[in-house]
Amino acid sequence: MYGALWRGLPGPWWVRLLILLLLVAAVTAALVIFVFPYVDQFVTPQDVTVEQP
Repeated sequence: MYGALWRGLPGPWWVRLLILLLLVAAVTAALVIFVFPYVDQFVTPQDVTVEQP
Protein backbone atom coordinates (compact mmCIF):
# COMPACT_ATOMS: atom_id res chain seq x y z
CA MET A 1 0.00 0.00 0.00
CA TYR A 2 2.74 2.47 0.94
CA GLY A 3 4.70 1.56 -2.19
CA ALA A 4 1.68 2.30 -4.36
CA LEU A 5 1.21 5.64 -2.59
CA TRP A 6 4.89 6.49 -3.11
CA ARG A 7 4.76 5.56 -6.82
CA GLY A 8 1.55 7.56 -7.28
CA LEU A 9 3.09 10.82 -6.10
CA PRO A 10 4.56 13.06 -8.81
CA GLY A 11 8.09 14.41 -9.06
CA PRO A 12 11.52 13.44 -7.81
CA TRP A 13 12.03 11.80 -4.42
CA TRP A 14 12.40 15.09 -2.49
CA VAL A 15 9.11 16.43 -3.89
CA ARG A 16 7.41 13.15 -3.02
CA LEU A 17 8.80 13.37 0.50
CA LEU A 18 7.55 16.95 0.88
CA ILE A 19 4.08 16.01 -0.39
CA LEU A 20 3.98 13.00 1.92
CA LEU A 21 4.97 15.11 4.94
CA LEU A 22 2.27 17.64 4.08
CA LEU A 23 -0.29 14.86 3.77
CA VAL A 24 0.70 13.43 7.16
CA ALA A 25 0.47 16.90 8.73
CA ALA A 26 -2.97 17.48 7.17
CA VAL A 27 -4.32 14.13 8.37
CA THR A 28 -2.94 14.73 11.88
CA ALA A 29 -4.47 18.21 12.00
CA ALA A 30 -7.83 16.89 10.81
CA LEU A 31 -7.79 14.21 13.50
CA VAL A 32 -6.93 16.67 16.27
CA ILE A 33 -9.39 19.35 15.14
CA PHE A 34 -12.40 17.28 14.06
CA VAL A 35 -12.26 13.60 14.96
CA PHE A 36 -10.83 13.53 18.49
CA PRO A 37 -13.21 16.18 19.93
CA TYR A 38 -16.17 14.32 18.38
CA VAL A 39 -15.09 10.97 19.79
CA ASP A 40 -14.31 12.51 23.20
CA GLN A 41 -17.98 13.03 23.95
CA PHE A 42 -18.59 9.28 23.69
CA VAL A 43 -15.62 8.14 25.75
CA THR A 44 -15.98 8.53 29.48
CA PRO A 45 -12.89 8.15 31.61
CA GLN A 46 -13.12 5.57 34.32
CA ASP A 47 -12.74 6.64 37.91
CA VAL A 48 -9.54 5.16 39.25
CA THR A 49 -8.58 5.36 42.85
CA VAL A 50 -5.18 4.58 44.21
CA GLU A 51 -4.94 3.54 47.81
CA GLN A 52 -2.45 5.30 50.01
CA PRO A 53 -0.17 2.89 51.94
